[in-house]
Amino acid sequence: MPSINQLLILKQRDFIKSRTFKIALSCCPQKKAYCLRVVIRSPKKPNSAKRKTAKVFISSNKYKKYCAIVGIGHNLQKWSNVLLRGGRRRDIPGVRYIAIRGKYDLRFVVKRRTKRSKYGIKRFV
Repeated sequence: MPSINQLLILKQRDFIKSRTFKIALSCCPQKKAYCLRVVIRSPKKPNSAKRKTAKVFISSNKYKKYCAIVGIGHNLQKWSNVLLRGGRRRDIPGVRYIAIRGKYDLRFVVKRRTKRSKYGIKRFV
């Protein structure tokens, strides 16, 4: 038999909503945004690199967030349109979105043969 306090705690647990970090997508799988600036950041320890990220503005809900640019090389500059999806970069603090290659102004990765779906490349014939 549960006590009164245990019942109250159980009720409180039902009302606690799960916190999501993809709040800028507002329950959508992708969102269109435009680039405010391209930033090169260094990752957390023990990794060492120069990670390409971009500060983007999602015009539908007025959020400014950082997104990662995957792959070798990119053509992003200020005011370029990008398509965002959820997914974080574990070694870059504050980056919880990824720009999709091959959509809008962000070109696909050139000379890519493997993992083509991640980099927006059509099938070779």
